[in-house]
Amino acid sequence: MTNPIVARSLDEIQFWSRIMKEHALFLSLGFTYDQKQLIEEAQQFITVFERIEEKLNKYSINTDVRQIQAFNSEVYQAAAAIWNYKRKILGLTLRCEIRSNNYPLLVDHISREAAFFAKRLQELNEGKLVPEQDSIIQENVFFLKIMADHAKFIGHLLDPSERKLVEQAREFSQDFDQLVFQAIDLDSMRPQSETNPMLNQFLNQNKVSVKSLRDFKKTARELIEECRIKSNIHPLLADHTFREAERFLEIIDLFEASLQSE
Repeated sequence: MTNPIVARSLDEIQFWSRIMKEHALFLSLGFTYDQKQLIEEAQQFITVFERIEEKLNKYSINTDVRQIQAFNSEVYQAAAAIWNYKRKILGLTLRCEIRSNNYPLLVDHISREAAFFAKRLQELNEGKLVPEQDSIIQENVFFLKIMADHAKFIGHLLDPSERKLVEQAREFSQDFDQLVFQAIDLDSMRPQSETNPMLNQFLNQNKVSVKSLRDFKKTARELIEECRIKSNIHPLLADHTFREAERFLEIIDLFEASLQSE
């Protein structure tokens, strides 16, 4: 019988290791030519996560759970290391010790994702498949802010002459900012030791907004790949943000299923 911890661990590592590898690539592309040490460190992280992806192929859903827990611990070290690297870059940027094309918010954004990945690996090794009910809203806050950030990055990286797309990105940014505030309010209203009656409605509302943003990202990705819009958005970055929206939708489905089973 397949252990659900094994299956979930492999899924998380497959998704997030690729994300971490791409973060290192995007950072390296944003540095200036003289920031050679930071570029080399980014390239080392690309290699680290490529090796994790290679090792991942040796495991299957039938692998012994203890082997997967050991692998989770190994990947956790890599996630923690890239988090430290990202926070170092953020500190250098905020102190104006370096100037690059990596927005401080983008560096903070990708460090939050590294922290999330590391936390998920810890939770899985503790036997937690999905967050407890009182953590579902907080995890939604995390992903809603990620979506809001994506909209802001897209708006800033599009050429100013792409007025309609820039305006659409701004509207998505405002929509998701409001959803973040709404989620924080809902969390503070959370009843003690009982189901929050608004939770299902909250998840459904988030799903509608994320699907809309996902479709916008998909269209933008296709236009960028076909060179039909003007922007500084790397085609891989467009695909990267699309995949994260798809991931959020999968997580909402997981939350809804866990609530229904209670």
